[in-house]
Amino acid sequence: YTVELIYATLYKLRKECNFQGYIHVKAIPGASQELIQKVGYLTDRMSVNLELPTQESLRLLAPHKSRKNILTPMRLVQEKRKENRQELTVYRHAPQFVPAGQSTQMIIGATPETDFQIMRVTEALYQKFELKRVFYSAFVPVNEDKALPVKTDSGPPLLREHRLYQADWLLRYYQFHVDELLDEENPNFNVLMDPKCDWAVRHLEEFPIEVNRADYHMLLRVPGIGYRSASRIVKARRLGTVDFAALKKMGVVLK
Repeated sequence: YTVELIYATLYKLRKECNFQGYIHVKAIPGASQELIQKVGYLTDRMSVNLELPTQESLRLLAPHKSRKNILTPMRLVQEKRKENRQELTVYRHAPQFVPAGQSTQMIIGATPETDFQIMRVTEALYQKFELKRVFYSAFVPVNEDKALPVKTDSGPPLLREHRLYQADWLLRYYQFHVDELLDEENPNFNVLMDPKCDWAVRHLEEFPIEVNRADYHMLLRVPGIGYRSASRIVKARRLGTVDFAALKKMGVVLK
């Protein structure tokens, strides 16, 4: 019933009110595939929240949900987007299905998973389901329960959430893999240093680099060089030598 109401509302917005703005819809696990497909042609982005990183955590805190019920609509959206891309190559004016892609969200800190476990789940979602974004939400206790962490004066793990977002950025834009950032022996991010700097400190044998010869992949790994700056450096090298003054003009602040 809830999904039917969402569809009716979206249909009215798009077709009757001619609303052309951005709409983000959250799909409910177990919802009708037919309704999800109908909604997909009316929304820009769709998300199916993973809620918790592992099946074990779902069983503990959300036993009414299962990983299968969450991943099924996620897979449906992925497959429909692939079909839609093919349709658009043949019929340019065909309606678009979830054109801004799909995303998901995980609660962080309510269950004992390490950062390594969380990021491996994230990497798998990007690779297997072609997600656009994974969002992380620091657990905020609102009541007391033996299955939940004990309330502390330190508040929600916001710094941990921040480190996960930084690492997520490295996966999506900087060509890093989770196994390069964390492992079983070092399963959590350094709270004193962002993941990219931490990787650089642990791989001093890779530095220093020569910006005029290093490939794009290596430039991305230098703290202070972003993916846009790396592209500018590669482009500038075609015209001549890149020196410190040129880097400064590009806005590169080497750490």
